[in-house]
Amino acid sequence: MPIVIVRSKKRKFRSLWIQRLNAGVRQYGLNYSQFIHMMSGKSRAAEGVGGNVKLNRKMLADLACNEPFSFKAVVDVVKMTNK
Repeated sequence: MPIVIVRSKKRKFRSLWIQRLNAGVRQYGLNYSQFIHMMSGKSRAAEGVGGNVKLNRKMLADLACNEPFSFKAVVDVVKMTNK
């Protein structure tokens, strides 16, 4: 496959994962950008925490779609570490 097609495919999948994550976290009072910022450990409240959750967007989107209770647990952990 030409490199242009591969990059386009990757871009489309990343966009899909972001949409799924956004839909998943909105149920818990966050939006995508807030959630990713809190996960990265860069928020002010998380100084010293360093972002305990190390999951990529693909895995998080899969959890949001197929394992809602597990995803809720991840969201709760992220929220707790950023209080």
